[in-house]
Amino acid sequence: MKVLEKQLDPEGRLLLPKEWREKHGKKVLIVETDEYLKIVPKKARKLTDFFDSVEVDIKSDLTDWHAVKKELYSKRWPK
Repeated sequence: MKVLEKQLDPEGRLLLPKEWREKHGKKVLIVETDEYLKIVPKKARKLTDFFDSVEVDIKSDLTDWHAVKKELYSKRWPK
């Protein structure tokens, strides 16, 4: 891990190093917490990157998406 100390310009802007922009691209996400800001490169993601990333216990047949949606909503917001 590398730590850099940078100063904001009078308009509050921060210049990211050229080497970082060349490696990670020009789009970033800024994650704000109560204590710090975190700058993370925004990478293009393919929908298939998320396949099998969530496990859900459902009884509905996956061929009936309306039933799946209804069951998922009922699990999230129980009556």
